Amino acid sequence: MPYLKGQLIKLLTDFFENDYRRIQHAVDVLHYAENIMQKADEYDRDVVIAAALLHDVGIKPSEKELGYNNGKTQEQYGPPVVRELLTRIGFPPDKLQKVVDIVGNHHSPSRFDYPELAILKEADRIVNRQEEC
Repeated sequence: MPYLKGQLIKLLTDFFENDYRRIQHAVDVLHYAENIMQKADEYDRDVVIAAALLHDVGIKPSEKELGYNNGKTQEQYGPPVVRELLTRIGFPPDKLQKVVDIVGNHHSPSRFDYPELAILKEADRIVNRQEEC
């Protein structure tokens, strides 16, 4: 998709509004995911970019509905948001389900043997460790 990264960053910033910490986290995860992709063999670049930028969108509805978020609630609330956001920009349906699966599994033991999931998990781990410092 032309300008996919730009479209997704716009979706991300519109969704999180002034939650700059979460926006920055997603951009940082994308940065590391792109570095990891340079060394990886098989992956779908569009899926990695979408998953990296949108992996934590479940935080907002979880906090709104439950008053908190954690990995489990992010995996529960994120997939419907991802489906709606990606559908809005005409993201290819064959790739959309994979992104939904990844977002719904990025904090749990891997239920899917997707190289894109492994890339996202590693990039998210790197950024989470940096943010703890």
